[in-house]
Amino acid sequence: MEAAYVFRVAVGLDPADAAVEPDRFETTMEIPAPEPGTDGWRFFRDRLWRGEIGDEPSFRRLAAERLGVASAPGVEVVAADFRELRTDEAYRNALTDAIAADLGPFNADSVDEVLRKYLGSSVHVRD
Repeated sequence: MEAAYVFRVAVGLDPADAAVEPDRFETTMEIPAPEPGTDGWRFFRDRLWRGEIGDEPSFRRLAAERLGVASAPGVEVVAADFRELRTDEAYRNALTDAIAADLGPFNADSVDEVLRKYLGSSVHVRD
């Protein structure tokens, strides 16, 4: 069972003692999706809304921590956007089962509504 949240992240460089060109680059960042039902599995509910990052400044701080640049002088995550939840069939099934078992925290009437509400159409099942 495997899944990851995939983001496009732009990193800006503004070093104090050098000039750089380009001063910004983009990269793809994958955050492993916790197993449904375990600690942190509701990451999508806490961070996404209709397939977009819900609070980009907060997420940029999280991205900087995950990339190891949070305290690097002259380096900043300047933009981020959600691309997809990339998953295999087993993870998707476990995710839908975990959502169905407890719809309350999602304020929704069905699993499909939850997936649309938070992930939009950005769930991609791969073999």
